[in-house]
Amino acid sequence: MITELGHFALILALCVAAIQMVVPLIGAHKGWRSWMEMAVPAATLQIALVGAAFAALTYAFVTSDFSVQLVYFNSHTAKPMIYKISGVWGNHEGSMLLWVMSVSLFGAMAAWFGGNLPLRLKARVLAIQSSIAFAFLLFILLTSNPFLRFESPPFDGRDLNPLLQDIGLALHPPFLYLGYVGLSMTFSFAVAALIEGRIDAAWGRWVRPWTLAAWVFLTIGIALGSWWAYYELGWGGFWFWDPVENASFMPWLFAAALLHSAIVVEKRESLKSWTILLAILAFGFSLIGTFLVRSGVITSVHAFASDPERGVFILLILAIFTGGALMLYAARASAMEAKGVFSIVSRESALVFNNVLLAVGSIVVFIGTIWPLIGEIFDRKVSVGAPFFNAAFTPFMVVLALILPIGAMLPWKRAKLGRTVKQLIPAMAFSIAVLALVWAMQTGRSALGPIGMFLGAWLVSGTLVDLAGRTGRGAIAGRLSRLTRLPRADWGKFFAHVGLGVTFMGISGLEAWQHEDIRTTMIGDPFEVAGYTVTLESVNQQPGPNYISTFATMRVEQGGETVAMLHPEKRVYPVQAMPTTEAAISNGFWRDIYVVIGDPQDNGGWAVRTFIKPFVNWIWIGCTLMSLGGLVSLSDRRFRVAAGAAKTRAQGVPAE
Repeated sequence: MITELGHFALILALCVAAIQMVVPLIGAHKGWRSWMEMAVPAATLQIALVGAAFAALTYAFVTSDFSVQLVYFNSHTAKPMIYKISGVWGNHEGSMLLWVMSVSLFGAMAAWFGGNLPLRLKARVLAIQSSIAFAFLLFILLTSNPFLRFESPPFDGRDLNPLLQDIGLALHPPFLYLGYVGLSMTFSFAVAALIEGRIDAAWGRWVRPWTLAAWVFLTIGIALGSWWAYYELGWGGFWFWDPVENASFMPWLFAAALLHSAIVVEKRESLKSWTILLAILAFGFSLIGTFLVRSGVITSVHAFASDPERGVFILLILAIFTGGALMLYAARASAMEAKGVFSIVSRESALVFNNVLLAVGSIVVFIGTIWPLIGEIFDRKVSVGAPFFNAAFTPFMVVLALILPIGAMLPWKRAKLGRTVKQLIPAMAFSIAVLALVWAMQTGRSALGPIGMFLGAWLVSGTLVDLAGRTGRGAIAGRLSRLTRLPRADWGKFFAHVGLGVTFMGISGLEAWQHEDIRTTMIGDPFEVAGYTVTLESVNQQPGPNYISTFATMRVEQGGETVAMLHPEKRVYPVQAMPTTEAAISNGFWRDIYVVIGDPQDNGGWAVRTFIKPFVNWIWIGCTLMSLGGLVSLSDRRFRVAAGAAKTRAQGVPAE
């Protein structure tokens, strides 16, 4: 009965979304206040109905209701409760329901907390957001219904994909979807502004919190996915340039560009046309990611579905929303005249350069991702892997890192480059010292490590100089006092840029100096890896809740002292007859010791893979700092205060 109620709630949500999509738009066009105001209760009712449908599906998973087909194919009575819950979105149908619930939630958030928005703009934003929800609700009900039942319920389920039975995968998709869907809000604001024919500083301030939220969620989601791949898959890497990894990375880059571009709209009323285009493209690439995951056009460990019918439906959604928005953008180009002017040397120009680097970098990733598909169209097998992406994408990030500290300190409108560079001399001296020290310590090895460490140090020290410069001059006590009173947006910028620098150092240090050892070893025989002595002491079979584990004990010593006792596993899930690897990791600030147990060999030994990974945890420390920076910026009081209210009233836009 609860399952049928969930299905019925989803149908009602579709009807509410249709009403919310049409009525407020008509009201905004005609100036009918009551019709515009109807968007708020409709958004509230929509999230309530979609939330009820999601709760009904969750109940079916928690209670192991195998009469529901989705539960049968993705759950099992022996599965731990946390994975029964995460199994709700560990499949195509359930994940799409989570996706559309996120769309409805963001629409409701805009309705509840958008009291500072002009009524006409708010009505249009909520209507456009609801049109996205309507499209995906229709997609779910027609092609991906999660509430289908069996006529004769089976006794037990087929279990969730073992790779998804992990806490990292339980958290990774929800954060990623919130990031994708956060970009739908910036898209809705952009299209609403195009319909209205007005983009100004107030619009820039309204759109920035949604962009920030989307960027933060995407950062967390991508970092969680990278962390999971690192410790779960046993290959020792953190990024594979897999097509679906790229599908989340591309909108992240566009969101970062949009975030910086919106600042220029807010502060200087420039880059209006470019900012609107970025908002459209950022969400467009989110839809491209959805298409790649669910169409079957690519082969990936992330892919949920391979049904061409579903792929065509999503492609149609992509064409309608992105194509329609771009056509509207072309029609309204004349209404987006920039008011602010600036010289070539200015913060505006630096932000334009920043935007171009991020956008072009994203396009390079996109080309590399779809190139094999283009090759297949012409009957040619083309493989595009990490060497291409590293060679084609890295130069853009190197240039971005070089200009970022300078651009962040340039004055608005017109600047003198020499004066800014002079302020950064201590940061440059420190960065060169780091480069020289690293180069001396790693004589005869790759230049990647020293260059990456230099760039990271330059970003961190340059950001520190920028923060110190914001405290003015005078006694230390006074400057420290002013430091504590800086706007939270300044602190958010500080944490985000420092986090980027730390991530640079982590990636370059790992790629330049990691050690890998693959061998067959006997129990009790020690072997050396990069100054560590590793001994396989025992291998045993242990039962788990819904798997059987080959459980090894390995001792790691350095200088005769034990530094870690590690227990790598290889699990086999009987229901799906699928093995998974559970790496054992000794985490450290400067390095990780990473060991994997493989299959038994004919000579009685065991296959063992050992990695020494310097600076690897700096990657996730940097991602954490970037996410923290976004959250601190979101808490800035300026995002909670009405922007440009007098200006909007003067232009005849009704306000609540």
